[in-house]
Amino acid sequence: MSTATLDRGRITARVPLSVQETLETAASLTGATLNQFVVQAALHEAERIIEQERVIRLNAREAEAFLAALDNPLPPNAALKAALEHYATQRDDQTGTLDWAPRPKRV
Repeated sequence: MSTATLDRGRITARVPLSVQETLETAASLTGATLNQFVVQAALHEAERIIEQERVIRLNAREAEAFLAALDNPLPPNAALKAALEHYATQRDDQTGTLDWAPRPKRV
């Protein structure tokens, strides 16, 4: 085992007693601690949501329409032209990067 310490974060939640009891019951039925159960369940749901947002599922008709649109794109409209002009003004042609600043964090 490595002697390096693992970076860890902490997650806490205040829940009604009935929710805590339900989670504890489910955790004990699976042989996990409450913390293990909550983390495993949250991680499973997070992975499901990420997968759902990253993957586009189309039926055959939708796939054909999508591919047809890629093969025969519409000409650029005014909004796209304005976005491209804005991008060009923000681009630093010396480095090939964008001149941007991150948004301030919400408190």
